[in-house]
Amino acid sequence: MSENENHEICELISKISPYIRFVGIISKTGELLSHFRREGIEPLLDQKKSLYQFAQIAIKNELEEQFDEQLGETEFVWEERRKIQTIAFSVKDKKVWITIDKNVVRTEIIRIIDGCLPIVKRYS
Repeated sequence: MSENENHEICELISKISPYIRFVGIISKTGELLSHFRREGIEPLLDQKKSLYQFAQIAIKNELEEQFDEQLGETEFVWEERRKIQTIAFSVKDKKVWITIDKNVVRTEIIRIIDGCLPIVKRYS
């Protein structure tokens, strides 16, 4: 994917819901290639911990690939934490990582996922 495509993905996904806090495209090595951050919010992670988070996403992605042949490729991963919700999608050899406000109801999360799937498939 080109730099322009990474930017397009972030932009398209960011428009799906006002509850999306952050959209990032993360390389196989954990590098943040492109991102969107909603205006007016404070990041929950500082710069150093963000780098660790992106590295963890890359490592987790590589580990998940070990099971793709037997279980099929991962379409998305939805994670609920006490302060945030995250969704991760694979696009080629990269991860699209999205953070969403914690107080969002599950039906809105499903709507966000349903909005992301066609975008992810278009760029895969």
